Amino acid sequence: MAEGTLLWEPPEGVLRASRLTAYRDWLESTRALQFRTYPELWEWSTGDPGAFWESIWEFFSIRSHTPFRVPLGDRSMPGAHWFEGSTLNYAEHALEAADPGSDRVVSVSEVGEQSRLTGLELRRQVAAVAAHLRESGVGVGDRVAAYMPNIPEALVGFLATASIGGVWSSCSPDFGEQAVLDRFLQIEPVVLLVVDGYRYGGREFDRRQIVRRLWQGLPTVRELIEVPYLFPNEAPFIAGSTQWESVVARDAELQVQAVPFDHPLWVVYSSGTTGLPKAIVHSHGGILLEHLKALALHADLGSGSRFFWFTTTGWMMWNYLVGGLLVGATVVLYDGSPAHPGPDRLWRLIEELRITHFGTSAGHIAASMQAGVRPRRDLDLECLRFLGSTGSPLSPAGFAWVYREVKQDLWLSSLSGGTDLCTAFLLGSPWLPVRSGVIQCRGLGARVEAFDPSGRVLIDEVGELVITEPMPSMPIYFWGDRDGSRYRESYFATYAGVWRHGDWIKIRPDGGAVIYGRSDSTINRHGVRMGTSEIYRALEGMAEIRDCLVVDVPRDPQGSYMPMFVVVAPDVALDASLIAKIKLRIRDTVSPRHVPDLVMAVSEIPKTLSGKKLEVPVKRILQGMRASDVLSLEAVQNPQALEPFRRLAEQWRTQPPGVRPPGS
Repeated sequence: MAEGTLLWEPPEGVLRASRLTAYRDWLESTRALQFRTYPELWEWSTGDPGAFWESIWEFFSIRSHTPFRVPLGDRSMPGAHWFEGSTLNYAEHALEAADPGSDRVVSVSEVGEQSRLTGLELRRQVAAVAAHLRESGVGVGDRVAAYMPNIPEALVGFLATASIGGVWSSCSPDFGEQAVLDRFLQIEPVVLLVVDGYRYGGREFDRRQIVRRLWQGLPTVRELIEVPYLFPNEAPFIAGSTQWESVVARDAELQVQAVPFDHPLWVVYSSGTTGLPKAIVHSHGGILLEHLKALALHADLGSGSRFFWFTTTGWMMWNYLVGGLLVGATVVLYDGSPAHPGPDRLWRLIEELRITHFGTSAGHIAASMQAGVRPRRDLDLECLRFLGSTGSPLSPAGFAWVYREVKQDLWLSSLSGGTDLCTAFLLGSPWLPVRSGVIQCRGLGARVEAFDPSGRVLIDEVGELVITEPMPSMPIYFWGDRDGSRYRESYFATYAGVWRHGDWIKIRPDGGAVIYGRSDSTINRHGVRMGTSEIYRALEGMAEIRDCLVVDVPRDPQGSYMPMFVVVAPDVALDASLIAKIKLRIRDTVSPRHVPDLVMAVSEIPKTLSGKKLEVPVKRILQGMRASDVLSLEAVQNPQALEPFRRLAEQWRTQPPGVRPPGS
């Protein structure tokens, strides 16, 4: 199917009833602003960002304990000042956005166990945990970290932390010890929430030993709170720890701490491509406004909606999913493999839990295609209105499969954004048609452009994805980056005063967008981004390995193939035993998703004259490009080292490698 083929148009009923239409009508009645089309509305929202974000504040009735002076005091990037003088709290809005007697959180595990929290019970548990944290000495600005799966206890812990002005951060329990320490050591948490293990793919993974080492390796942690998840009937495994049941059993009144608009809400992490992951800090007010806008106006999410996204607590989509509480939706949590006991596991959740808004990754859609899953034939999907896809660009074949095998009358919204802003800034609109391989629009308030190297705006040509106007969910800073230099170098070093995101993008004349992948070397495995340096660190200390290089090569259909190339020590053979050892090391210290598909021996790793590994050129060579087209050989320390990759690419032309499905 060709890119741009029309697949769906919003019915008149969808147009009339959408929250975006209600917002448009509100602008006309309160501001005397009239917009006939989405491009007109987008142009205003990005041309006058102060007025736009003030309208979001008023439309969604933001509760501020003190008034703001101006919505946007300084428009420069970095350094824009938003709603100075205001004091608010994210958790306050999340807990008051729906009928307290209705289900707010529905949770299901891989083995089918379900639980539900009404608005009243969610508020009660948050109040109990918040009171405990206060009594434990957790104050405004203190960090609470969690090593937990996507379960209600993590959500409650986050809201409790936010309600008292603490700062939240989480990692999924499939992260290895060093990957967790690389993140949490930076932010110096005072409380650590943990589970004893997790399930994935029909297997149980005991994490008690790793938790013990985390407890020892995080010297600032004063209290460890255990959630008995895998072994509920066994005794506590850390001497002196606090048990979750005793924390949530108490009665307490919720006391919300009002904080400034730019007060830290949570810390999320970059992939760690060039060293330690960046500890990215977002604000209460910035995330509140951005997620209200993105979820209500761009996904038409609200009261009566059931919102699901397949994610873990180590991916920003968990934070995005929790944002469904802000707009009154019921949030659906799932912990486990997307393909156990069968490849249709997630699709069956739609029927079982009456999900209206279903989010997944392009990789999961590809795996469903390859497995022959046919949700439309096998399931009752009448409730499903919206299907979101993110993590990597959804191919035209993926678009076609959704409309052929899932549902014809369905709003398919491919999204693109990032951990950096903790949102999607390319996403859907209920006013616009769905076209094959195309993201419907640039988000309101998100001045996304395609730039050429000189900073010229490109239309219908591939260029660097940039954002030329500030957004309130841009990071307030990186933790520990005292002078802001790392922040500026990460986003503003290429184009002065303009955010460079690191993706290749094409903006179509109709306003739609196509993403062509990262313009750097980040590994993106089934929606989970991680830097190569984290994988390299997993092999440090192995006497058999002298050097290594890993790349993530896109394959068709939607998916990728991740080969690792190793230089072994003298007199060492890369046999099956050593390959298994390498894979186990990566699985245990990084994550199962980042185990390479292929481990291959080479005599040396190609490097620049300054000694940097040539990851991106090797990736391009393996995609079929000539070495001379992707780099200057004069700048290569050892040009002969490129030859094995050229030979492998030649082999792949006639014998292409397979794509490993998510969770395998």
